[in-house]
Amino acid sequence: MTLPQEKQCAINPAFYQFINDEILPQTSLNSVNFWYDFNCLICDFSEQNSALLQTRKEMQTQIDQWHHDNPYSNNPTLSKAYREFLQDINYLTPEINDFQIETCNVDPEISTMAGPQLVVPVSNARFALNAANARWGSLYDAFYGTDVIDDTKALAKGATFNTQRAEVVINKAKDFLDEHFPLETGSHHDVSSYLVYYQHLLAFFADGRESGLKTPCQFTAFDGSKNEPSYLLLKNNGLHVGLQIDRHGKIGATDKAGIDDIQIESALTTIIDFEDSVSAVDSNDKVSAYRNWYGLMTGNLAASFVKNGHTVERHLNYDRCFTAKSGELYRVPGRSLLMVRNVGHLMGTDLIQDSEGNNAPEGIVDALITALIGSLDLQKREGDKFRNSHTGSIYIVKPKMHGPEEVRFTCELFSRVEEILNLPKNTLKIGIMDEERRTTLNLKQCIYEARERVVFINTGFLDRTGDEIHTSMRAGAFYPKSAIKNEPWIGAYENNNVEIGLRCGFSGKAQIGKGMWAMPDEMKQMMQDKIVHPQSGANTAWVPSPTAATLHALHYHQIDVFEQQKSILTRQPASLDAMLTMPVMPNEIQLSEEQVLSELANNIQGILGYVVRWVEMGVGCSKVPDINDIGLMEDRATLRISSQHISNWLIHKVCTHSQVEQVMQNMAQVVDEQNKGVPGYRNMCPNCEQNLAFQAAQALIFKGDKQPNGYTEPLLHEYRILAKQQF
Repeated sequence: MTLPQEKQCAINPAFYQFINDEILPQTSLNSVNFWYDFNCLICDFSEQNSALLQTRKEMQTQIDQWHHDNPYSNNPTLSKAYREFLQDINYLTPEINDFQIETCNVDPEISTMAGPQLVVPVSNARFALNAANARWGSLYDAFYGTDVIDDTKALAKGATFNTQRAEVVINKAKDFLDEHFPLETGSHHDVSSYLVYYQHLLAFFADGRESGLKTPCQFTAFDGSKNEPSYLLLKNNGLHVGLQIDRHGKIGATDKAGIDDIQIESALTTIIDFEDSVSAVDSNDKVSAYRNWYGLMTGNLAASFVKNGHTVERHLNYDRCFTAKSGELYRVPGRSLLMVRNVGHLMGTDLIQDSEGNNAPEGIVDALITALIGSLDLQKREGDKFRNSHTGSIYIVKPKMHGPEEVRFTCELFSRVEEILNLPKNTLKIGIMDEERRTTLNLKQCIYEARERVVFINTGFLDRTGDEIHTSMRAGAFYPKSAIKNEPWIGAYENNNVEIGLRCGFSGKAQIGKGMWAMPDEMKQMMQDKIVHPQSGANTAWVPSPTAATLHALHYHQIDVFEQQKSILTRQPASLDAMLTMPVMPNEIQLSEEQVLSELANNIQGILGYVVRWVEMGVGCSKVPDINDIGLMEDRATLRISSQHISNWLIHKVCTHSQVEQVMQNMAQVVDEQNKGVPGYRNMCPNCEQNLAFQAAQALIFKGDKQPNGYTEPLLHEYRILAKQQF
């Protein structure tokens, strides 16, 4: 098998060696055939990939021209004309008849369960392991270590264990048991012991009274003896809760019932991310990322770190085995079900280059390699301690697709990958991220193109807002960021996502997801606010940490999402006109100079704080202090919205170039001060103009309107490569 010279690709040696020496020997694939097929895949799909990107560009040019010719107004006549224009250029595609998705072999964590979802950069092995192991979390630790319990003087966490705080934690945890696992009589607060009597859980009190559960079927399994169980497993709304009993434990020794901890089934799924949260700009970065994905799929990934002066080595957790109340083995997963997010269609990678030295589309390479590595999991037998999918599926989340044609392209790509890897049809499942405007407006059509393999749709406010701004860049000046989310389009977008998913048959078959809670230290506020996600009918939502997953899991005990979905199906669907209403300020609204400078400072501080770590330290996602020193989980999506917002204001003369430059100088000093003592951090000041991160931030702002769809990747990659060469 020989390809013509002009179609032969050059393969990076380290990448070639990694695949040949570490991956292919564990499969039945022939190395020569694999690389030939890989080469053909790149040749056959690259041209179509480029054509899709060109379509995006041409549509954007037409939209820009329309806005130039039709100054924005909310009057019905102009709105009707805009909608007809979008239909004429096929930005809005023809409506299709109702249908139901046909996806099969979906694991229950995605199809029939509701709970939190983590997203973690594949490049950080320790974080990836923490996320994978976050299937279970300590409720006691989650309460004790966060602001869910007020950190007053008497209840302060402090350097030593605070028994008063612990007492409040235990009381709060037992309130949770009383609310969701109530006894027929009495309270879990007063129980002195638990035992298993035949197939029932009995609670005993100090005065000799006893009680079973008000809903006996909530008791599921146990460990230890029936008379003195060491672990009791309960279940509510499809989620497990474990009572760990140890009368010699730190907490159990003083607890009436000997409960040493209450463990919550938390992150049902985790997305291992190759995209927005990762800084991977060359072949070395990509091979390292693939190697971590390989370690997760085989169970061999390990990470060492120093904690309290001692070296700790982290591995994947095993599954947990108990005795069911009926006597047989009861196995529960010890890890999240892992999904993998590939990159989008835009970027290329030097892992493979054509005969002219052009990088291959990175999304095509990701599709084959993450699936190849994922296929190793499919070789495992039932009972294997590190098995991921029990239904024989590989779950690939695909971001930043623009409309049905791009979804169809991805599905065709997945079919070809399945042929190369000798996988059954539709082994590769697809998650469609509803984060680009054209996908939102044509979501039903997008799902239809993936109806045999779709397992996931979600909403993401930041990327979706970034695309909203870029698409409508010439329509007018956008509201300040805090006001954008209060405009009609965002509510219609959020509702439409759930409604379309349900009408297409997602309930009981696939995930409908909601976006990230970005403040990992603000757990009290999260517990107040994030319950709206299960209330909205979404059976998963993103959280920033394992602790947040444990706390957010409590919301799914409060809300039966699948019952919620039934009522949502009866409501009036979201309006397309509302989704097309751009959050552009009317001409009569004039912001004061103080308002403008405040908004610029907020945006620019966030841009600099994130970019300096990305460019100079290679950190794609981290907790970055905002302008008020509140730690926010930042990735490229947050950067996209901030840079596009300033670009929009510059175009419409809400602010000036000199104002932006002055605020950048001021905020560079703020960011330097915030990062004082961070290992590896280099100050931008006093010579900002010579600093690569500062230059990258300038480019993102002043060239933002020229970037494809407002994406930040091209410029970030350019400056990160320069930084790696410099250091």
